[in-house]
Amino acid sequence: QVQLVESGGGLVQPGGSLRLSCAASGFSFANYLMSWYRQAPGKERDLVAAITAFGSSTTYSDSVKGRFTISRDNAKNTVFLQMNSLKPEDTAVYYCNVYVYYIDHWGQGTQVTVSS
Repeated sequence: QVQLVESGGGLVQPGGSLRLSCAASGFSFANYLMSWYRQAPGKERDLVAAITAFGSSTTYSDSVKGRFTISRDNAKNTVFLQMNSLKPEDTAVYYCNVYVYYIDHWGQGTQVTVSS
């Protein structure tokens, strides 16, 4: 079955950096678009970044453009989200996502808290 396991979240001061990882299994990882979403308390889950199957194209929400970078390692079935210049408004649970076998699959999420 499809499994997505996020890691790398934590507490960081404003201006700091974190690198999230999502280890995937149960499908042909290299053939699928991978995405990161986030959900802040009381808000909807929003797309943060996405990367095409072989990493040839990426897209970002306006709020993170220039600060976050999505990448993937198809040999390790892992997608990453490098987050720099973090702001308090980046505080959220971050989720890895893939649409495969006609279903949206989600990881359990990893908490990112940006606070001094």
